[in-house]
Amino acid sequence: MFYRPDEGHGLPHNPFGAVVAPRPIGWISTRGADGSENLAPYSFFNAVAYVPPQVMFASTSAKPDRDGTKDSVANIAETGVFCVNIVEYAAREAMNATSGPWPREVDEFDHAGLARVACETIACARVAGAPAALECRLTRIVDLPGEANKVVFGEVTGVHLRDDCLREGRFDITAFRPLARCGYRDYALVREVFELKRPGE
Repeated sequence: MFYRPDEGHGLPHNPFGAVVAPRPIGWISTRGADGSENLAPYSFFNAVAYVPPQVMFASTSAKPDRDGTKDSVANIAETGVFCVNIVEYAAREAMNATSGPWPREVDEFDHAGLARVACETIACARVAGAPAALECRLTRIVDLPGEANKVVFGEVTGVHLRDDCLREGRFDITAFRPLARCGYRDYALVREVFELKRPGE
C-alpha cells in the first residue's frame, strides 16, 4: 500500500501514529502565571541533546479556551518552565486520566488522584514517585505547518531519579517498566533490554 497524506489513506484509522512507534511518553507538568497547575501526557516527545541536556515535545491540537493551543503550551509560554515526568506501567491509569480535554481550571493532579512535589530549580510541580523527572526551562516554541502544531524545546536544569531505579550506577529502566505509545489506543511495555556494542568501541 502507498498513500499520499494530503490525499488520505482510505483506512478506518490513521496509520501514521502506529508507524512511528513505540514512542516514549512525556508526562508534562506545568504551572500557569495564575498559579494553576496542569499535567498531560504527550507521545511526540524525546531527548534531543546531551550537552546541555535538552528535550522536546509537540502539541498537535487545541482547546476552545486556549486560543489555538492546549493548557501545557499556554502555561509554558506564560512562565517559561515545565517538568517532564517519566511514565511507568504502574501509573498507566493515572496517566490516561490526565489525557482528557478538561477545562483549564481542572487540576489533573487532583483529577487523577496524584500526589505532587515541588521542583528544585523551577517554579512547577512534578509527579511524586515518578521513576524520573526532568525540570526544564523553555528555550523556544516552534510553530509547525498545520493549525495547532507546536514544538516546545527546553533545557534540563534538574534531574530526579527514583532511588530504586538506580542499579550498579546505572538508571535501569527495567526497574520500573516504562510505558510507550504505539498509535490508536495501543501502548507498549518495556520488559526486556539488550546491549549492542557500536563499531569502534
